[in-house]
Amino acid sequence: MTAIATEFEAVPAFEDVARTPGLVVMKFGGTSVGDPDKLKRVARRLVDAKEDGSKVVAVVSAMGRTTDELVELAHLVSPRPQARELDMLLSVGERISCALVAMAIVDLDHTAISLTGSQAGIVTDSAHTKAKIVEVRARRIHEALDRGDIVLVAGFQGVSGESLDVTTLGRGGSDTTAVALAAALGADACEIFTDVAGVFTADPRLVPGALKLDAVTYEEMLEMASSGAGVMMARSIEIARRYGVKLRVRSTFVDGVGTWIGEGDEAMLEKAIISGVTHDTSEAKVTIQRVPDQPGVAARVFRSLADAGANIDMIVQNVSEHGLTDISFTLPKTDLPIADPILDAIAAEIDAGGVTRDPEVAKVSLVGAGMKSHPGVAADMFDALAEAGINIEIISTSSIRISCVVRAADVERAVQAVHERFRTFAEERVGA
Repeated sequence: MTAIATEFEAVPAFEDVARTPGLVVMKFGGTSVGDPDKLKRVARRLVDAKEDGSKVVAVVSAMGRTTDELVELAHLVSPRPQARELDMLLSVGERISCALVAMAIVDLDHTAISLTGSQAGIVTDSAHTKAKIVEVRARRIHEALDRGDIVLVAGFQGVSGESLDVTTLGRGGSDTTAVALAAALGADACEIFTDVAGVFTADPRLVPGALKLDAVTYEEMLEMASSGAGVMMARSIEIARRYGVKLRVRSTFVDGVGTWIGEGDEAMLEKAIISGVTHDTSEAKVTIQRVPDQPGVAARVFRSLADAGANIDMIVQNVSEHGLTDISFTLPKTDLPIADPILDAIAAEIDAGGVTRDPEVAKVSLVGAGMKSHPGVAADMFDALAEAGINIEIISTSSIRISCVVRAADVERAVQAVHERFRTFAEERVGA
């Protein structure tokens, strides 16, 4: 049994995991398996990798919009679907894709086996709809590889080690499945196949001149994923960084090297100021008004939200005036139903002036490992937004990231303005 650590668990030594030379884990997103022809193309790619001498484990997502359609169906039947039953329903999509790809591989005269998350030994906690992987019991996968099979594993799902119920891993869960399997199996690499050619300096749909990066560090990719880059999810990057899994993002439909994600070259990072501009429209801003400026008040607010499972992102507290202050923070819009009753109760308990919710916001972030040694980057970003007439509502920074909350209606112009301001540095990064 190989333990896979979550953010809150002790991290077992990666060296304890037995390497499996020649093994590659290949993950295919929903657009890559969106129809029967695409499923057959994925099967062909897996067979090609096997014929080239690799041992192959593939993780597949549900076809196209299957998961969204299942969620919509659940809410047509029940306004508040029970989380356990929702997991039972949503886990079906990936199982369909796995079975179909396995059938197509057999038609190409190779052997294959499809496995559900539980059959593949992916053990999770019991947090339905956003479970975390705590262990991988890969016996059946090893047995299948020893037989020479191509192994298909349903992404996005596992089984609770406590209740034995089916669980799902939340948004980006198939990425997490793939990287966790690569870590647990000691794979040579984990390849993420998607509908773009790699990781870009900005979303090419908003910035047609965005540049593809040949390589980024785990640290940069983790910040980019956390601040809105949809090409990979933050949880999967964290597992890869902790266990040294080599990652590559590449296109399902076009041949190319893609983008490698790994430790990085220190000399290159000192020179390269930015790796990209990201944006996120999935969050809402909450403000608790006229909060008593006293020790322990903020702890009471955020402890209650944390205990309910609400994920808080950016936080800002205004300067106190007459013993009162405002506290603003962002959280996923999907967490508002959880947070709303708690916020109202807390506001009444601490005698605050009220609570406002604002879903019409977006976050724009500038990310780059070289930023930590280059002064003036934040000022240049703020200048670019100001010149575009865009107001900043909240600012948050780390050593390699600057994030600004702006109006959702302004997000496209904000991304374009910031990318244009730093375009020269982006071109240096890619050697353009």
